[in-house]
Amino acid sequence: MNVPTMAEMTAQGKQPDVLFWVGCAGSFDDRAKKITKAFVKILNKANVEFAVLGTEESCTGDPAKRAGNEFLFQMQAMTNIEILNAYEVKKIVTACPHCFNTLKNEYPQLGGKYEVMHHTEFLKSLLDEGKITIEGGKFKGKRITFHDPCYLGRANDVYEAPRSLIEKLEVELVEMKRCKSDGLCCGAGGAQMFKDAEKGDKEIYVERTEEALEVAPNIIATGCPFCNTMITDGIKATNQEESVQVLDIAELIANAEDL
Repeated sequence: MNVPTMAEMTAQGKQPDVLFWVGCAGSFDDRAKKITKAFVKILNKANVEFAVLGTEESCTGDPAKRAGNEFLFQMQAMTNIEILNAYEVKKIVTACPHCFNTLKNEYPQLGGKYEVMHHTEFLKSLLDEGKITIEGGKFKGKRITFHDPCYLGRANDVYEAPRSLIEKLEVELVEMKRCKSDGLCCGAGGAQMFKDAEKGDKEIYVERTEEALEVAPNIIATGCPFCNTMITDGIKATNQEESVQVLDIAELIANAEDL
């Protein structure tokens, strides 16, 4: 796969159009790596000049901030901002809504001012500019429901970009009873991903997965690696692994045409 780093591009005297911020999940989690690869395939097919930070990329600090460790968050953020500003980065795209929200809304007050896009927004812009085409392919006619990630939807009002991409696949888009601004969290946000659940009678991810299954989808689509993990766990908990897939929007687009 062709994935240049900022260091390599700078050495060649080049400045990419966009920095792809991979994020912790997209770098280290085996399931989320597939989302990263799918997105890179689309970028390469669309001839987008992009680069990653590679080993220079560190956690945005989102989990530390959500868990209440503001000091650690600011340390992590300042380290990243120094590197981004040294490379004169202007535009960042990421497949993680947590990274997206932190880079977009919390880095500016620390001196990190960039144009930040979620990968569904960026893919929509590539589609609008005619740089990619999306056809139904092997998903044509499937029933797909979209789970809104909290930091994409409610926190940043991005609802239409992912849905318009799904509809281009010539599928039946079905909405859960709680969707868009009324969506239900998958249970991973606010650093909950990294701790045990409090006492209760049901896990949030099971509740959310059951809501998705009520609309009888073939595929549950999402735009967040954490949501992907939680909904996948929900599918396992409800014994639906044989009948329902959980896929990121980048995977849907890349796999539709077998990029």
